[in-house]
Amino acid sequence: MAYFPAFIEMKNVRALLIGGGTIAQEKLDKLLNFTQDISIITLEVNEDVRRLSKTHNLTLEKRAYERGDIDGFDMVVVATNTVALHQEIYEETRGTRTLVNSVDNTEYCDFIFPSYVQKGDLTVAFSTGGASPAFAKKMRQYFEKNIPDSVENFLVELKKLRKTMPKGKSRMRYFEALVEGYFSKHFK
Repeated sequence: MAYFPAFIEMKNVRALLIGGGTIAQEKLDKLLNFTQDISIITLEVNEDVRRLSKTHNLTLEKRAYERGDIDGFDMVVVATNTVALHQEIYEETRGTRTLVNSVDNTEYCDFIFPSYVQKGDLTVAFSTGGASPAFAKKMRQYFEKNIPDSVENFLVELKKLRKTMPKGKSRMRYFEALVEGYFSKHFK
């Protein structure tokens, strides 16, 4: 079954990352694009995770996960090579409002990390529902190359304009014309 695509406002979401290796670092890089309210629990930590935790003033605890560590977190990302731990944490969150991502174990996931392109306020996400992250990555690379960098400034201008015009059909038509003009100029 496919995953429901949703974009989550992260300003009030507390995230817990369990793991400190290369895969954990990849997930941390993605999370940091949207929030810095991240805590990390890991027995072993690589230099990149350590550096990111210091640079972004994240909480880093160098220890094993203990039952109850998820309390108070809205999102948990489990990035270890211990499937039993992934299952344990997933089962611990059942009956709570905590969402879990269990890296490479979709059976223990409430959500997955899509491959995405982000340019300013534009975020385009790609997912194969776990069938082929390589395919999603290739799609991301294709769109990354083809979305012009000017889209950031264009969206900033549109956001400013939206605040100055009353809602209604004429505003909608005006914005459709602006977008149509942008597309005809930048996408051929």
